[in-house]
Parts: sequence; structure tokens; C-alpha cells
Amino acid sequence: MTDSRVPRSRRFLVCEPRHFAVQYAINPWMHPDKPVDVDLAQEQWQQLIRAYRTHGHAVDSVEPVPGLPDMVFAANAAFVVGGRVFGSLFHAPERRPESVHYDTWFKAAGYDVHRPESVTEGEGDLVWTGRYVLAGTGFRTTREAHREAQEFLGHPVIGLTLVDPYFYHLDTALFVLDDDNICYYPEAFSAGSREVLKRLYPNAVLATREDAMAFGLNSVSDGRNVFIAPQAEALAERLTGHGYVPVPVDLSEFHKAGGGIKCCTQEIR
Repeated sequence: MTDSRVPRSRRFLVCEPRHFAVQYAINPWMHPDKPVDVDLAQEQWQQLIRAYRTHGHAVDSVEPVPGLPDMVFAANAAFVVGGRVFGSLFHAPERRPESVHYDTWFKAAGYDVHRPESVTEGEGDLVWTGRYVLAGTGFRTTREAHREAQEFLGHPVIGLTLVDPYFYHLDTALFVLDDDNICYYPEAFSAGSREVLKRLYPNAVLATREDAMAFGLNSVSDGRNVFIAPQAEALAERLTGHGYVPVPVDLSEFHKAGGGIKCCTQEIR
């Protein structure tokens, strides 16, 4: 089955963790009293970039800015489909300045950037499936932002409600495997949202809470290769059984801020 999975070259936007730190607490993972090893974070991040390039993916970079320790989490800065950039308006005041620097990068690269009026956190809560947008709400991104995104992007947006504070963004509870399937942790969602996902993806790969707590769902797939936290061993085995190829990349230092592989990766479509 593995040979039938076809990888697709992607273009990613990232930000070096030069100023990464846990200076405040805006999710259950963050504890400012626990030190971050910046050198280790830099080394882990470089491993991710090497893994992407080794597998044929293009990587662009935004210059990090002093005083913005979470800017490394590039996925939260925007959502890009068909060359249209739906920007971010962060829930936490501490992160709002990040948007300006990402918007500047996109505009300089020639993209049409929409400044949202409602709270929304990019690919943290907006996930492209190839046909429509799955959109998370409950902790950060608002339902009003879902409507705003649909109007700007012209693609159907399907709202999903998150109910567990440890999985405050959609990309901590779900990721797209390919144009036909997803992987997700059902209990991170409300009962109605679980029914929606079951109808849309009856053959989805289901994850456990242990998988999710290991940041196994904060993964990136190119349709064949799945860049995944090595701590999510059981999920990696399950994905292998479905014909995908796990590519373990340890970003454990970033888990201290509630982020992982996907959080550090913005996809430009």
C-alpha cells in the first residue's frame, strides 16, 4: 500500500526560533518558570528544515523579531489558498504584533493579504483539505472569522468545535493526510463535530489521547510522508499500517509552548 501513496511537493514558510522562549502562559502547556533550551530548540528546528528539504519540499523563511518569542509558530500567522492570504488577528495581545511582520513578508512576495476583523489564528484553526476548509473554534478562532474566511477565500468552510483546552487549536487535534483522508482525535471535539467528521471521513485514521498529548496530531503530511513527533509511536505505527511513511522529527523543546511540527510550518498554496 505504501507504494500507492504519492507525495506532493510543498512550499513552506517558517521562522527561525532565534528569540524563542516561554515568557507568558496562554495555553495549558506553557509554564514560564520552566526554562527553554534555546540552543536545543534551534537544533531541533534545523532538523525539521533539513527533513523537509530532503523530501523535496521548498522552504522560505521570515526574519524573527526580538520580543516576539512565539513568532516561530508560523502556521498561526495566516492561511493561504490559491495565492490568497487570510491573515491573523491573535486572541492573545502578546502575539498580535506577529501578524504585521508576516503580512509584510507576504505583501513583499506579491500576495493579496486580507486583514481579518474577527479573531482568527491562521492554520492553527483553518485546515485546507483540498476541497474545503475545516475550521476550529472554541478557544481561539471565532465563528465570525469562519464566515469572514469563506467570503474572502470563496471556499466552503466547515466549523468544528474544540472542547479540550489542551487541544486549543484545530491543528493539535487533526491533520490532513491527503486529498481523501484525515487523522484526528475524536474526543477533542464536541459531539456534533464528531458526527460531522465521521460523515465526511468514514475511513479516517483515529488517534488516542496519548497520541494527541504527544503532539502526534500536530503533524505535516505530503500525501505519503508524515512528519511526526517521535513520541507518538503508536500513531506512527497506525499510519504505517495505512500506507503512510512516518518521518520522526523531535521538536520536544517547542512542546513547552504548546507547539510542534505543524505549528512551526505555514504552507503556501
